[in-house]
Amino acid sequence: MGDLKGVVFPPCAALCALAFLYKLRDLRQHRRDPALLALITAFLLKGVSFALSVPAVSASVDAHSGVPNLGALGIHLLGGVSSSAALLVAITYWVHPAQQARPRARAWLTAFGACAVAMFALWLAAEPHGHVRSADYILQNVKNPVVAGYTLLYATAFGAGMIQIALLCRRYAKAAGRQWLRWGMATTQLGALCCIVYCANRAWAVIAIRFGLNPLQWEALTPVANGIGILCLASGLTMPSWGPQLSELRRRTGNFVAYQRLHPLWRDLYAAIPDIALSPPASARLDRFTPRDINYRLYRLVIEIQDGLLVLRPYMDPEAAEAAARSARSAGLAGGRLDAAVRAAQVRAALRARRDNLPTTGGAVSPAPAAEPGTVSEEDEDGDYLGEVSRLVGVAQAYAALGRTKRSTT
Repeated sequence: MGDLKGVVFPPCAALCALAFLYKLRDLRQHRRDPALLALITAFLLKGVSFALSVPAVSASVDAHSGVPNLGALGIHLLGGVSSSAALLVAITYWVHPAQQARPRARAWLTAFGACAVAMFALWLAAEPHGHVRSADYILQNVKNPVVAGYTLLYATAFGAGMIQIALLCRRYAKAAGRQWLRWGMATTQLGALCCIVYCANRAWAVIAIRFGLNPLQWEALTPVANGIGILCLASGLTMPSWGPQLSELRRRTGNFVAYQRLHPLWRDLYAAIPDIALSPPASARLDRFTPRDINYRLYRLVIEIQDGLLVLRPYMDPEAAEAAARSARSAGLAGGRLDAAVRAAQVRAALRARRDNLPTTGGAVSPAPAAEPGTVSEEDEDGDYLGEVSRLVGVAQAYAALGRTKRSTT
């Protein structure tokens, strides 16, 4: 079991260190934010606890200090009681106004502080019993009534804190307005539930030993529950910070892909109708592949394509549209793909007709209303703009496919 702990707990300590450093950056702007201070403290305490949980580290601490099982005490006080209190204070300040959160936080700190003092006293009372270091302090000494009381107090304090965190997250996740905040609370709740499983396993050891059972049989739950728990806790508690950045990265990536797919259509429209461009395109061929200002550049591309289609309206041929529709249906296309194929065929035919100066009396491709000028916002993407981008991308892909088909047949 020590081998499994030696594998699982070092990454857990590293994860806590990353979360600690990540939130530490916010301290410059929010020095007096009690929730942030509590959260940073919790990650620090949890990281030290996981470092001590590595068997080689706790053995080294005991050896250098000359105090047997000092590492075990540090694990339980720092990673169980103290970090739970700090996490509970942080979440309390998140979900309650400051006037309500302050007395609640003081109450939690007082209660957990009393538990910590009682645990320390029980640990001191149990230490004279043998003065021998135990690789698994609780499991190897739980027959001792003092250690049994220490274990129950530890499991109760740690578990009670996690239960409160799970309840707070469940209660306020539904009322959270921001999506990433809701997801963060749900993930934090899952992490707290995993920690509760660990606490129940520790309390079960006290009962199991009384019935002649070997609690070491369930010790695999310790690294598994703690590993999953801290992963969810660290992710959930920091998610409101990095989640929106991830959404923005995803949006920019999607816009970049859409820009590349629309560019061939825009290029042919610009070659035929240069006036659609707000400014001349960059001469460098690789400029279109740079992510610089991609949100605005995609917006401009959509507007310019719409302007180009508007200029082509007099050259749209209904007969070309009907022929394209028959061909697309015979190829098994339907719905949006059918509409995109028909529009793409109309555009190609209209470009040829404009080049040959052969306007028609036919139908038109009506561009959808554009978004207001400026950088595209999330609200724009939720409305007409996102649908227009998707529609034009379908037309552009069908347009490019027609070009490849034409080249392969010539």
